[in-house]
Amino acid sequence: MTATDTDTDTVPQIAITGAAGYIGSRVVNLLTDAHPDWEYVALDNFYLGDVRSINGVGVEHVDVRNRGELEAALDGSDVVLHLAAISGVDDCEQHQDLAYDVNVTGTNNVAWFCRKTGAGLVFPFSMAVLGDPERFPITVEDPRNPFNWYGQTKRLGERSIKAFAEDAFPAHLYLKSNLYGEHEIGGQRVSKGTVINFFVGRATDGDPLTVYEPGTQSRNYVHVDDVARAYVHSTERLLDQLDEGETGVEKFEIASDEDPSVQTVAERVQTIAAEELDEHVPVKLVENPRGDSETLVSEFTVDTSRTRSILGWTPKHTVDDSIRSLLRDNDGT
Repeated sequence: MTATDTDTDTVPQIAITGAAGYIGSRVVNLLTDAHPDWEYVALDNFYLGDVRSINGVGVEHVDVRNRGELEAALDGSDVVLHLAAISGVDDCEQHQDLAYDVNVTGTNNVAWFCRKTGAGLVFPFSMAVLGDPERFPITVEDPRNPFNWYGQTKRLGERSIKAFAEDAFPAHLYLKSNLYGEHEIGGQRVSKGTVINFFVGRATDGDPLTVYEPGTQSRNYVHVDDVARAYVHSTERLLDQLDEGETGVEKFEIASDEDPSVQTVAERVQTIAAEELDEHVPVKLVENPRGDSETLVSEFTVDTSRTRSILGWTPKHTVDDSIRSLLRDNDGT
């Protein structure tokens, strides 16, 4: 089968776990727009995500920790986009057993299904697996040394998928940078408390933009819509790889060309808020509660050349344009 097949006998079935969430719902939205003739299975346990229907695709209540229920729901799928996870450093630290069960056991359940059936798989393992980057620009080949339990669970998922995929199925693994932005599903706003979204919300409310010391720590930022488009590209490529009988993992950097410091991001929000809202919002440095548990590097460039070449993916959104759009949208609500 090829990515463009629309014959009724070979229409692919694509499954998305975590489909009710911040990224997953956008992935389903873009996929169904790009390939309306394909079949879709959307799954979520609604731990945080609350989207119930996307472009006519209903989101089914399935927990990836329940292997029997999961495999029954995934039955017949050609590609699984595995986005279900306990994400975020704080949530994983506060609920370590849950994070293990979902991020490790749940991921193994999905990968085991793919090994038994030969279905392709996409899995994001996050920049959190790196800890303090040792060289720049960052690539998927960099050493893994996560600071926190979230990064540890993602590293375990990355390792297990590599083992499961060998000689069994093709898999794409994403080294994904920090997200921002929001989107709408059927008129419902879907957002998340990421750094840029947090600053915009504070600015809209007229509250100070609190920056953890020292403020010079850099991050790479990529828009949720750009990330979702990567899944569309991967799905198309995986279908072709399945047709060719390819197996094993390919790893891709999903990031932008922007890696400002947290202080710089706050100041950009401050400047654009003054233009859009006609308000001065102060920026305030505060003590960093995470201390040594996060990277404080002042550079965070990422090499996405391989992703652009192989997947044909490039980021389209910029931080400044998105801040302006978010401020306008939030101010109008």
